Amino acid sequence: MTEHTDAPRTGRSDHNRWLRDAPGTLGRVFAPVAGYGVTISSMFRPTVTELYPFEPAVLMPRYHGRHQLNRYDDGLEKCIGCELCAWACPADAIYVEAASNAPGEQYSPGERYGRVYQINYLRCIFCGLCIEACPTRALTMTHEIDELVGPTRTGLIYDKQDLLAPLPDGALATPHPMVEGTEDADYYRGAVTGPTQAQVDWVRSHRPDDPSLADAAPVPAPALSKEVVH
Repeated sequence: MTEHTDAPRTGRSDHNRWLRDAPGTLGRVFAPVAGYGVTISSMFRPTVTELYPFEPAVLMPRYHGRHQLNRYDDGLEKCIGCELCAWACPADAIYVEAASNAPGEQYSPGERYGRVYQINYLRCIFCGLCIEACPTRALTMTHEIDELVGPTRTGLIYDKQDLLAPLPDGALATPHPMVEGTEDADYYRGAVTGPTQAQVDWVRSHRPDDPSLADAAPVPAPALSKEVVH
């Protein structure tokens, strides 16, 4: 008695199918050199290689480039030396030392500023966690490609002056007092739009040769409404 099963047959039928699909004699002759056809055809196509550094590279809108320490519109630095960026860095590439602002002679709004700020680009992995941790948006990453290479390891440790953003137009170099009648929260809210005449006069009396005085553009002090808490 013959048993019938639904299992597909293999063996001879598969061999016959392979013979039908196998390349012909001519195909077997040229098979070893067929891959060169792709290479040869690419030689006559337009070049698509980016010609960096002779031409600027096309970057994505959210590209993470070199870091930058930002300033407010009157020239005070946004960094308050909280060290949260250093704590958030998974590669331990950031080193911060804070110091206290002198009364009336400040580098940043509030009580403290970043006296020492270093980023070791031998360790940095450009993950962006440091800029997410910054509470004052002092640290951001630019959309620029820098040649982060050098003949020595020391040259790849960027100090504060290497990372600090240029002075905004019309701003004053630090240190100088905060805008009169303001608190650090007013700076964070964007109430300060530039240096006032009182700040310009203070810098002129303490540093008469400061180059930023030549381009200083005083603005009126912001009219701030103070909420009274009962």
